[in-house]
Amino acid sequence: MGSADQVLKLGIPAGSLQEATGKLFEQAGYKIQFSSRSYYPTIDDDQIECLLIRAQEMARYVESGVIDAGLTGHDWVTESRAHVTEVAELIFSKASRRPVRWVLAVPNESSVQSVKDLQGKRVATEAVNLTKDYLARHGVEAIVEFSWGATEVKPPRLADAIVEITETGSSLRANNLRIVDTVLQSTTRFVVNNQSWQDPWKKAKIENLVTMLKGVLEADGKVAMMLNVQKSNLDRVLGVLPALERPTVSSLAEDEWFAVNTVIDERVVRDLVPKLKAFGACGIVEMPINKIIP
Repeated sequence: MGSADQVLKLGIPAGSLQEATGKLFEQAGYKIQFSSRSYYPTIDDDQIECLLIRAQEMARYVESGVIDAGLTGHDWVTESRAHVTEVAELIFSKASRRPVRWVLAVPNESSVQSVKDLQGKRVATEAVNLTKDYLARHGVEAIVEFSWGATEVKPPRLADAIVEITETGSSLRANNLRIVDTVLQSTTRFVVNNQSWQDPWKKAKIENLVTMLKGVLEADGKVAMMLNVQKSNLDRVLGVLPALERPTVSSLAEDEWFAVNTVIDERVVRDLVPKLKAFGACGIVEMPINKIIP
């Protein structure tokens, strides 16, 4: 364990994001071990202390200084009204690496076609403040009730509409609900206590950690490609080669031959390789990438 003034207290989101967060940290080079009987995961960095906290509460504990930093959704920062510093956007979730949405949904047979039709009606949601803000922006007055769970089953008997989080919309469709509008799009954020962000050691520690986490996400779905090509075919090969940045071209020992190195989206490899071969490329090698650090 580091000295008392050189420990970063870090909140790890418990629940649906826990497993995805652990995997992200492992890919970034930090091994977190969870125990079913403890809220204090271990991490192989003696300058970091981890604490499992529900994402809904994370920003509040960061704001109060109970922890220095944590990962939580932008939606829960908004919902809790917490004053924290959002250092980085980390686009990943329990099911995918894309934003989640809070949506307004109603039964398929409902007459509600827009938010304006909710005037005087009842809305159930876990995100009460977020929903009230949304209604206020549209000049609509409605009854907003906190939902303790199973929000999708409340319409039409217990509520006229719901505001619920979704990634694919499959759960809403399964419960005979249709989406009327998107209330908020949210991604995971690395949030920091404002005073902790002013501490030089903690700030440097956080910046280093965030660099590694973002490097993992930047590399997701990308591969490195190396190939050899004669000078006479070089321009044609470069012309069809998509790249994260400009390819690196270097001379080989054999005259008139060049080595080309680049980073591309993995999904294009199967269509790209035949084109490269047709243009004279050879010795094509595809390699996985763990991180990309800008």
